[in-house]
Amino acid sequence: MKQLSFTSSILLKPLNIFVMKKIQLIFILFFCFHYGYSQNLVLKKQAFELHNVTGEIIKFKGKKVLKIERDLNAIPFDVNNLEATVDEPHYARLVDLNDFENGTIEVKMYSQIQNPPPYSGVAGFIGVFFRVNEDDTAFESIYLRPKVGRVGDQRLRNHTVQYFSYPNAKFATLRKSNPGKYEGSAPVSLNEWITMRIEVNGETAEMFINNLKYSTFIVDKMLGKIKKGAIGLYVDIGTIGYFRDLKVTKKPLKVIQENSEKVNDI
Repeated sequence: MKQLSFTSSILLKPLNIFVMKKIQLIFILFFCFHYGYSQNLVLKKQAFELHNVTGEIIKFKGKKVLKIERDLNAIPFDVNNLEATVDEPHYARLVDLNDFENGTIEVKMYSQIQNPPPYSGVAGFIGVFFRVNEDDTAFESIYLRPKVGRVGDQRLRNHTVQYFSYPNAKFATLRKSNPGKYEGSAPVSLNEWITMRIEVNGETAEMFINNLKYSTFIVDKMLGKIKKGAIGLYVDIGTIGYFRDLKVTKKPLKVIQENSEKVNDI
């Protein structure tokens, strides 16, 4: 009996190891399936979860930065169907902050164009998502097209800044329905650090560039229905984006007094 007991215990040990490894594998597969094979990158105690982008933490221009590029395997791009294949949820989500409603988002960002670019219209698309809901089906965004920020054509400069609301009011829709209202100019360029600060208050969002005293761009009435959510760092087709020094400050809603001077038209 002692020999049988001893033999059984020897046989059970590998069996237990096999069962444990199987449980671990099931857990890993469940975790990956549930979270979409997400990968977290940590920069200065801030963790970022990659959503349809590739990324890494690198040293760039003497600073540690988050580098991201759109993953075209995750969300394919179609130059003949821009409305459906750009301004999608390809971004790095700031982990553990899912209730941003009103306040300040500030980040330093640097935009390069991939060489060779995947299509001729690449403009270095880079910016911020905010009020992102849990499953990436709704959010607000303001981003830049730095390539045209200082060109000698005012019509193109007026496309430097873009607001959109996902999923029903992407850039192409807004350009057709409200030309000029959700776009603007900003004194930015490729291959340089840009400080973007967005002040979100209720239905409005104001963007400040490079610590200028007054805002460069304003959205007087945002179009999304999601009132609070996560923060994300965004790049689109053909862009290599570098980000650092992200600061998010939540604030209570500030009641703005109506300006007594009304401007109906110019």
